[in-house]
Amino acid sequence: MIRKDLETAILRKFNQEKWTIGTICAEFRVHHSTVERVLRDNDARERMRRPLRSSLEVWLPMIEEYLGKFPNLCASRLFQMAVERGHRGSEDHFRHYVAHFRPRKPGEAFMPLRTLPGEQGQVDWGHFGTVQVGKAERRLVAFVLVLSYSRRIFLRFGFDMRMSGFLDGHQRAFEHFGGIPRVLLYDNLKSAVVERMGDIIQLHPAMLTFSSWHGYEPRPVAVARGNEKGRVERSIRYIRTNFFEARKWKDLDDLNAQALHWCDEIAAARPWPQDRSRRVHEAIAEETPTLLPLPADRFPCEDRREVHSQKMPYIRYDLNDYSVPHTHVQRTLTVFATPDRVRIVHGDTVIASHPRSYDKAKTVEDPAHLADLVKAKRHAKRHRAQDRLIAVVPQTSEILTQLSVRGDGMRSGAAYLQKLLDRYGLADFTEAVALAVAAKTPHPNNIRLLCERIRHRRGLGDVPTAPLVTAPHLLALQVKPHNLNTYDRLGAAQPGKKPKMEDNDE
Repeated sequence: MIRKDLETAILRKFNQEKWTIGTICAEFRVHHSTVERVLRDNDARERMRRPLRSSLEVWLPMIEEYLGKFPNLCASRLFQMAVERGHRGSEDHFRHYVAHFRPRKPGEAFMPLRTLPGEQGQVDWGHFGTVQVGKAERRLVAFVLVLSYSRRIFLRFGFDMRMSGFLDGHQRAFEHFGGIPRVLLYDNLKSAVVERMGDIIQLHPAMLTFSSWHGYEPRPVAVARGNEKGRVERSIRYIRTNFFEARKWKDLDDLNAQALHWCDEIAAARPWPQDRSRRVHEAIAEETPTLLPLPADRFPCEDRREVHSQKMPYIRYDLNDYSVPHTHVQRTLTVFATPDRVRIVHGDTVIASHPRSYDKAKTVEDPAHLADLVKAKRHAKRHRAQDRLIAVVPQTSEILTQLSVRGDGMRSGAAYLQKLLDRYGLADFTEAVALAVAAKTPHPNNIRLLCERIRHRRGLGDVPTAPLVTAPHLLALQVKPHNLNTYDRLGAAQPGKKPKMEDNDE
């Protein structure tokens, strides 16, 4: 509302002095919507909408004719029709001109919606752009549940809008509230409504099972009637402006921890819309005892997927690879995923459990799975010789890198270094590698010499070599000696004449 003298001045400037709305706003420092309301309430609407004289007046009969028949015909289509008839002006000017003559729909009045404590809640998703998680670009969405009476907000962020996250958000909200409202309102979310034909609504089977488990009624609102769940819509707008804007957070867990604190402290301390002399937390204390009790057991809200493991001991789920025991390769397995964890099941046995990753092309491994594979396949040990060397002595990575630059074989070099590690021990081998890297002579033979010098310096001498072991079947082999007189006769033989061999010569 504005003062009566200001309203009179606006009408006088508009009607008698022919000022435009923009000039009136600048002069009296009021918003254009305030000026338009004053003019509309005082029957100055027609002049307010009357455009200035324009060269487009020749197209006014066509515009009024088509808008009279088709009120929803867009201005761009009218512009195309005018161009086909010879118009050469700009589209922006034409669209602005059409806007003055489009029939206006009368405003709709709404009844105020009031609910009893514990009677109703409203649910919706909020979109907050995208974030970069490692190599992956993920959508940042927020599950929002608002209690209609107290306006208590539950907020939880996630990276997808799958059914598992949707139900998990409900369950976390119920546990946080300490109870369940009797009715929850939804719009036409795919997670809630599978199909709709008029008043015939088919709810999602998982949603029906979940609501039956917790004892509340899922109730879809009418199509394109956002006012029926305006409390959650306004709450999402409040979350954007009061919580999310200029918010700094490290990861999803940190963001959700900040969101929960904001809901319990800041959002709960705002004035209660039904009685602004009270606070929301006072209404929360009044509503909480009226909520339905929580069930004894938690509902399984996991995302269930069938996957097939290939020859490698990994399965792919949501852009990432998770390890499984090598005994379960080339089999059909079942993945049960929550927002925090991924479980892999074969039959009724859990064979693997990993923390969930929202990265892209990342390999999440359980060391026990790889250790079992190394034991089962001795060949795998050679493939992981480099990893073992680097894990035990990190400076060996520089040695192997130099070998690669020089064109020497990394596999043979790694195998030789592995033998030196086993022969001289960790302490001497680590010192030799450090000296070789410092001297920039990263050759395996140089490391062997350095290991020998270190042992001699410590007075340990050479590393004893293993004794020669001869196989038992070679010890039993009898070798007949050759008669050496044959070579004496060869020297006395005439040139070109082959000597005669004796019968006993071999």
